[in-house]
Amino acid sequence: MRYFRKEKIIELFLQWTASLSIVIVICIFVFIFKEAVPFAKHPGLGELFSTRWMPTSPQKESFGLVPLVTGSFVVTVLAMLLTIPFGVGAAVYISELAAPVEREILKPFIEVLAGIPSVVIGFFGLMVLVPFVKSCFGLATGLTAFSGAVLLALMAIPTVTSISEDSLRSVPRSYKEASLALGASRLRTIWRVTVPAALPGIMAAVMLGTGRVIGETMAVMMVTGNAAIITFWPFDSVRTMTATIAAEMGEVAFGSDHYRALFCVGVVLLLATFGLNVAAQKVLSRYRMG
Repeated sequence: MRYFRKEKIIELFLQWTASLSIVIVICIFVFIFKEAVPFAKHPGLGELFSTRWMPTSPQKESFGLVPLVTGSFVVTVLAMLLTIPFGVGAAVYISELAAPVEREILKPFIEVLAGIPSVVIGFFGLMVLVPFVKSCFGLATGLTAFSGAVLLALMAIPTVTSISEDSLRSVPRSYKEASLALGASRLRTIWRVTVPAALPGIMAAVMLGTGRVIGETMAVMMVTGNAAIITFWPFDSVRTMTATIAAEMGEVAFGSDHYRALFCVGVVLLLATFGLNVAAQKVLSRYRMG
């Protein structure tokens, strides 16, 4: 009887811990939406589609999210274009081609890179990368979307590499041996057998890396120039949604239109992350069904 009670208590505790994350997520959604909803009454949701973000203008305040959304989009796309080939390529090399000694050296370095604080990476980018980008491309300033994308790729590559490498190593050895027995070369076996078999795990790694890129704040705030303009040119200064919240929330008047607009930015970020996760789940489910 005593053993049954202990088992029941442990079961309830585990159920509570599993449900706690759901409750926390729901509370975050409710809080952010509660603070953002009054903006719909004044000045109205139409204001969010303006092309100007000037919340402290003495003439007329403007809370257009278009410059912030385009800035986040450009930085994220550029960062993932750098992250995916380097991250997956590194994972393939470590898992399939590297010698045991190389693997033992490379993996700890990748894990150390993943643990470096974002503010340290941002400081490195500000002092080293930004001057290099300015001189290399002959720009007026190195504070550009490209600089932010390089730093974000540097932060996301360890995540993509580590998870992809684990996924590649979990592919059954019989798959590789069967391909080699049929006469396929080692590289052909890697790209035609091993990588497709590990694709769900690799896609999950890419999605996690994308989530890291979208949600990063300090690094992009330090090196992108924070210019709220609409541009898709990688060598222009941009402003991301996360950097806007971090830079302005500490000084904004509580309950003001500016305050509500920043929560609207948070809603857009939440919806973007949620949509990304839903899309990833659909792609993975279709791949498994196929």
